[in-house]
Amino acid sequence: MAVVALCMRFLDLTLDDPAENLALDEALLLEAEESSTSSEVLRLWESSRTFVVLGSSSQYAREARLDACERDGTPILRRPSGGAAIVTGPGCLMYSLVLSLERRRELASIDVAHAWVLGNLAAALGGLVPGVVRAGTSDLAVGGRKFSGNSLRVKRSHLLYHGTLLYRFELASIERYLAAPPRQPTYRENRGHAEFVMNLSIGGERLREAVSRQFGAMEEGHAWPRERTEALASNKYRDRAWIERV
Repeated sequence: MAVVALCMRFLDLTLDDPAENLALDEALLLEAEESSTSSEVLRLWESSRTFVVLGSSSQYAREARLDACERDGTPILRRPSGGAAIVTGPGCLMYSLVLSLERRRELASIDVAHAWVLGNLAAALGGLVPGVVRAGTSDLAVGGRKFSGNSLRVKRSHLLYHGTLLYRFELASIERYLAAPPRQPTYRENRGHAEFVMNLSIGGERLREAVSRQFGAMEEGHAWPRERTEALASNKYRDRAWIERV
């Protein structure tokens, strides 16, 4: 699948604080909404610390194993997009796309947005790992085993599409910190996390290069909304009321 990218910025930036990493995704979306240029950006990041990320409607005490997280000092946070809870950390490359609905009007349809982004990711990775396919609504898998979960948030003129790419992740941490998801795709066949999830057999640098090239985001944009990110982290992403709201 070919991509025609119109001045998509590339931001390879991981912040030290897990809450700020989540806040930066939303800050980039809000910045694009306020821009007069229909700006687009691909961000890649990878946390050095393991933590749980709930979906916007995830049940706090249902999807995360609270006792294990508290015992290990593993933070539980919440993102602004839908889907089930995930665990991220070293060996899990996170990507975030802010896409213009003015440039790509067809992406206003949720089904089309999933198909477009995941089709491009499958094309980017298929040359490195044979058999990559879209599975379920918003997963990528090889041989029926998931290595990527994804979600999105749509605003007026832009959407945020972001997700995980597991390549050297401690898979046992998923079972340790997450309960079975409340909704499961058919292809999961009631398998536990250990039997369902896998790492890609490629290195992080090759993964980064393949994704950025596929989306035409090769020129780094160094400016990012620092003040808005810090404000969102303080007022929302570290706020227990937001994290535990469902």
